[in-house]
Amino acid sequence: MPFSARCSRLPHVVLMIVMLWLSGCARGGSDGAGPCPPVVVYSAADQARAAAEVETLPEGSVVVRMLSDYAVMRDQVRICSRVR
Repeated sequence: MPFSARCSRLPHVVLMIVMLWLSGCARGGSDGAGPCPPVVVYSAADQARAAAEVETLPEGSVVVRMLSDYAVMRDQVRICSRVR
């Protein structure tokens, strides 16, 4: 293959790389849905029951830490939904 043939492919490769970088910056999916997942709404009764169940867990339970992480994610989704 002559050297000039390889050089003519370079712009195509550069264009593809730029397109990949730009697609990484896109907000949201191609299905029209926004980038923020919906926040599930729990009734007051469900929240009270969950709190009572959490109180029965042993000290230092992994489930309590996981619920704390879940609460942070819910707050982040709420903020994300307001920004859009």
